[in-house]
Amino acid sequence: MTPFSSDNCSFQYQLHQTNQPLDATCLLFLIILGKILLNILTLGMRRKNTCQNFMECFCVSLAFVDFLFLVNISIISYFRDFVLLGIRFTKYHICLFAQIISFTYGFLHYPVFLVSCVDYCLNFSKLTKLSSKCQKSFYFFAVILMWVSVFAYVLGDPAIYQHLKAQNIYSYQCPVYVSIQSYCLSLSMMLILFMAFITSWSEVITLVQAIQVTSYRNETVLYFPSSSLPSYTVNSKKTLLPKLTVCFLGTWLPFVLLQVFILLLKVQIPAYIEMNIPWLYFVNSFLIATIYWFNCHKLYLRGTSLPIDPFVDWKCCFIPLTMHNIEQTEKPISVIIC
Repeated sequence: MTPFSSDNCSFQYQLHQTNQPLDATCLLFLIILGKILLNILTLGMRRKNTCQNFMECFCVSLAFVDFLFLVNISIISYFRDFVLLGIRFTKYHICLFAQIISFTYGFLHYPVFLVSCVDYCLNFSKLTKLSSKCQKSFYFFAVILMWVSVFAYVLGDPAIYQHLKAQNIYSYQCPVYVSIQSYCLSLSMMLILFMAFITSWSEVITLVQAIQVTSYRNETVLYFPSSSLPSYTVNSKKTLLPKLTVCFLGTWLPFVLLQVFILLLKVQIPAYIEMNIPWLYFVNSFLIATIYWFNCHKLYLRGTSLPIDPFVDWKCCFIPLTMHNIEQTEKPISVIIC
C-alpha cells in the first residue's frame, strides 16, 4: 500500500494496487448492482414523514450517480469498442471511470458531514426562515454545486491526473482507492460513542433493563419509564445522554459492530463502495443526536419543530407521553417506535 496525497488539498488517500485483469468487469457490475439495490431498499425503509434536508437530497443524488455509473459500465461492456462524440471508448475506460468515481466519492465525506451539520444547526436555531419550496431548491442547487466542485477538482488536480494517466502504461492494473476521510469519520464517531457509553453506562443498563414491549395506537412499541422527570420539562445533558445512546444503539447496533470490525481489522473498502446510503443515514443519525445533546436546553417539548430522523424516533428521548392502562396507572414514559 502506498499513500496518495495532493499538494492542493490536505485530504489523503491510500492506493491499493492489485494485478486485476479488466475482464473482471462482471464483478464490478454485480457490486454496483448490489449497491443500487441496497440504496433502493434503504430509501424504501425510511420513515415517510421525514422533513426535507440536505442529507436527504444528497442521498437521492448518490443513488442517481450510482445508477449512471452502472449504466456507463454496462454500455461499455456491451459495445466493448465504440466512438462517441469523437472519443473512443474501450473496456479500459471502465477502470478509468471506477477510479474517477472512487476519488470523487472519497472527497465527499467531509463536505457532506460539515454541510449537514451547518444545515441542522441553522434549522434548529431557526436562523433561516425560507419557505418549503425555497428550502428544497436551495438544497438541490447545493447538492449540484458540491458534485460539480468535487468532480472538477478530481479531473483538474495534477497529482490525480498523473495517477490516472499512468494506467495507460500499465493497462493490466486497476488501482482501488480507499478514502481516509471515511476512516477518520468512523473512528471519531466510534470513540465519541464509546465515551458516551462509558460516561453513562449505569444509566444505559438501567434503561435497557426497564424496556418492555407494548402496543400504542395500534403499533408495537418498546418503552422505558422516565418517572424521575415531570412531564414536559427540558432535560439536562446528563439525563439526555443515556437516552440518546440507547436510541442510537437500538437502531444502529449492527452497523456500529460492523464499523468496529472494519476499524480493528483495518479492512480496505474501495471508495465507490464505502460511500453508500446506509452509511450516510448512520452518520445522519449520529449528527442529529449530537445536535440534540448540545442544544438540550432548547428542546421545548411543545410547539417545536425538530429535525426528524428517517430511522430513529428521537422524540422518545425527551417527550414524556402518558399511556393509559399500563400497569393500571398513568405514567409518563418515553416511547421508542419499532
